[in-house]
Amino acid sequence: MSVNIDSRVVAPGSDELVEEAWQLKERINSQEGVLKQRYEFFTDAYRRSTVHCYLRDDELVGFAAVRRDGYILFLAVSTEFRGRGIGKRLVARVADDHESITCHARTSNENALEFYEHLGFEVKRRINGYYEDGGDAYYLKLGSDSGLADRISEFVRR
Repeated sequence: MSVNIDSRVVAPGSDELVEEAWQLKERINSQEGVLKQRYEFFTDAYRRSTVHCYLRDDELVGFAAVRRDGYILFLAVSTEFRGRGIGKRLVARVADDHESITCHARTSNENALEFYEHLGFEVKRRINGYYEDGGDAYYLKLGSDSGLADRISEFVRR
């Protein structure tokens, strides 16, 4: 059986793949204790975002939900598909549309922090008590002053 990985963009206002994205986020939450958003918050933010998706044989394996200003609300890649460049490609797709990209990551989420730092994101500040459960976050930025598109393209080519 062949394995096909396809990309798709879900426009703001659409419910397309919202339940699949929720299920993927919840699997990651149960495995790693991150991505702890409530259902209503998640689905509302998803519907207001442009969502870049990767699917394998019609199963969602990764997505990035992005606001108009380049802020990544959610970035999730199925644990079985990590290390295959899907996260990098998702960020590269966001970089195609924005001069700078920002996001928050839990200070305890070492996988996310390592991933973002590898791509060239910089920690701009720490925010204590940022998450509903009291967890702290780092605010991260990857900006145009660092040749964003070129740097991301370089990572995707690797």
